[in-house]
Amino acid sequence: MATTRALPAPPRAAPKEHTYTWEGRDRTGKTVRGEMRANGPAVVQTTLRRQGIVVTRVAKRRYKKGKRIGEKDITLFTRQLATMMKAGVPLLQSFDIVARGTSNGSVSKLFNDIRGDVETGTSLSQAFRKYPLYFDSLFCNLVGAGEQAGILDDLLDRLATYKEKMQAIKGKIKSALFYPVAVLVVAFIVVAVIMLFVVPAFKNVFSSFGADLPAPTLMVIALSDFFVEYWYLVFGTIGGGLYFLLQAWRRSPKVQMIVDRTMLKLPIFGSVVEKATIARWLRTLSTMFAAGVPLVEALDSVGGASGNHVYLMATKKIQQEVSTGTSLTVAMQNSSVFPNMVLQMSSIGEESGSLDSMLAKAADIFEREVDDAVESLSSLLEPLIMVVLGTLIGGLVVAMYLPIFKLGQVV
Repeated sequence: MATTRALPAPPRAAPKEHTYTWEGRDRTGKTVRGEMRANGPAVVQTTLRRQGIVVTRVAKRRYKKGKRIGEKDITLFTRQLATMMKAGVPLLQSFDIVARGTSNGSVSKLFNDIRGDVETGTSLSQAFRKYPLYFDSLFCNLVGAGEQAGILDDLLDRLATYKEKMQAIKGKIKSALFYPVAVLVVAFIVVAVIMLFVVPAFKNVFSSFGADLPAPTLMVIALSDFFVEYWYLVFGTIGGGLYFLLQAWRRSPKVQMIVDRTMLKLPIFGSVVEKATIARWLRTLSTMFAAGVPLVEALDSVGGASGNHVYLMATKKIQQEVSTGTSLTVAMQNSSVFPNMVLQMSSIGEESGSLDSMLAKAADIFEREVDDAVESLSSLLEPLIMVVLGTLIGGLVVAMYLPIFKLGQVV
């Protein structure tokens, strides 16, 4: 007779720990306070009772609702953690200092959760991997390499420098793009106000002239009538188009490829975007290779860190060729996305055994070129934007005043 064997029950998940604040009296009657991570208030009371403390209050710590955690918060945290570890401050105490030193409740909660994981025996890199929204694979790989080699403080310092440089490049690109985008938005608002309110008022005045209006004036009036009648369609089409383009860019690799390739080919901004992308690519690979991460494994994180889908696909191709024995320089040359200077410095680095150093120097060169390009771009865009705005707004004003000038000539 066949018998069935019961399957073993699945392991129960460990109870989630929380941070509790407590207050009590020690053996001398002195009031003491503190914090403790535990599965519940009963565990806190039991632990403190064993230490000879009479607990009078235990409460789960409540974090203030903070702002969204941004890249600047993670960069600042990395620098602070690296500085304290180099100064000899223990890891758990460093997390306490950083968590209490921030005014953002979300950041404080994140760091306390990571501290709790480390306190229970989880490695620092594994604790970071639980929060991929804030710590990418590059960050976790470098921390893991530092833990294995026993040079975590040096790797954190290198990682902080890397993130600060990436933050600076992104800031320069955003500042270069913000000004023209802001001017275009303001120009659209001004034109919309003129079309919806100013031109209809002139139209009522011109209706009593009893004369033919000039062609530019008729064109502006017809455009204003369309705005007044279908304003919801105009604003809806523009807003909906931007929204769907953004959603498609986030979800579709094909759209990302098209947008990123277009950004690289723009007549004015394309050169700046390309130099910034190459600088990020070189800086990322240099940082990971210097940390002892194998080249093929390092290339996993380099493409995504570049911030451009064209270079992401090129990096995957480079990784495939390098894994089959092709040298890095030849693989980069086959991708056709790197200038000759980068290829030459990479070749020298491979031949001399100082690839990380040569890539870092190439990254420095491109970062300086980005700085110079952004400064020259700002001085170039100001008169160009003034000409565009003057032509657009001035053309509308002149078109509205042409009938008045014509009437004055007749009189």
